[in-house]
Amino acid sequence: MNILRIGIVSRDAFKKRTLAIAKGEYKPGKNDPKVWFESLESLAQVLSDQNRALLKLINEKHPQSLSELAEQSGREKSSLSRTLKNMERYGLIHFEQGPNRQLAPKVNYSGVEFEVSFQS
Repeated sequence: MNILRIGIVSRDAFKKRTLAIAKGEYKPGKNDPKVWFESLESLAQVLSDQNRALLKLINEKHPQSLSELAEQSGREKSSLSRTLKNMERYGLIHFEQGPNRQLAPKVNYSGVEFEVSFQS
């Protein structure tokens, strides 16, 4: 698997970057972060110890459904669903069709690298 590059940047700086890309004034480099967080705190929530353990479990056990993952992880299905949707939003996981039309979570990356800028 590959590594997901993530960045930490203020909302204003992200907006300026996005507008510059849209106007053709800036072209992202191949090593630029693909996912952006507004703060270290928001990154820490998504990649908490518990959530990293969940990603590892998914990667190792290959659960075929959310119910199977809930059983393997000992987490409630409803909170697990919210956590996985958030991880999906950041590109950490995706869902594939499992048996009986159930969704099976799959990990997209083997790890993350992050970049923090001290400039605006």
